Order: sequence, then structure tokens, then C-alpha cells
Amino acid sequence: MTNGIRIELVESDDEAVAKAVDAILDEAAEAQGRTFEGRKVQLRAVNAEGNMLGGLFGAHLQRWFFVKLLAVSAEARGHGIGARLLSEAEALARREGLVGIYLDTFEFQAPRFYLREGYREIGRLPKVGDAPQRIWFAKEFNDTGSTT
Repeated sequence: MTNGIRIELVESDDEAVAKAVDAILDEAAEAQGRTFEGRKVQLRAVNAEGNMLGGLFGAHLQRWFFVKLLAVSAEARGHGIGARLLSEAEALARREGLVGIYLDTFEFQAPRFYLREGYREIGRLPKVGDAPQRIWFAKEFNDTGSTT
């Protein structure tokens, strides 16, 4: 099967390639009875003037909520905006019957923040040279609405 097949680097940000790869993954998951929900969620924090101070982007994946991006602008940090964005994502995930939330951060970003918010570390990439560690966190929900 590999005869005549070549691997190509796509230099541009070609959304068609990402969509095609996504479709292949979806087909394989559906064949196993594990359809990807894929519902995307976007939250933003804005001030009274409507200026964006921070935001969260995530998606439902196999009954979990994955926080892909969470950021607060430098001038807005330290005012609880990140915690409020994360809390709203948790509330949404609970309302929608998901089992928990997971996310990742780098060691130089926000690991202490996630620990303070009740997340537990579930994995790390090893530190190699000057490449920072990437750390995964999760918060599982139980039936009573509290976390474990």
C-alpha cells in the first residue's frame, strides 16, 4: 500500500487538511461506537466598555470538557477573571452531564493556579534541555456536584 505514497509538509495554514484529518478520526471513533461530540465552547470576559480581558476555548470530547485555551490579559490578571472563566466552564460541563474537565499548561504558565482551583496533576512531559515541561490537570465531577 505504501508504494507511490508520499508524505507532504503543508506550509500554509490549510484548514482543509485539518478537517480531513478530523473526518478520518471521527470515522474511526464512530466505527467503535465512540462518536466525538465536538461541541465547541467559547467564553470571554469583557469590561464595561466591551474590551476583551480574557477568554476560554474548549470542547466536549468523550464526555469530558477539554480546555484548549485559557488566557487573561496582563493588565487584567490578579482580579479573579481566570477563575471565573474556569468556573463558568465547569458549571456548563456539569449542566451538560460531562464527567469532568481536563487541560494542560506549561510549567512557566499556570500550574499553581490550576492546583488552587481544585485540579489535580495527571501527567507531564519530561523536561529535556531548555524545553519546558507540559503538565496536564483534571477535575472529575461526582454525582453530588463536588469534585474528587
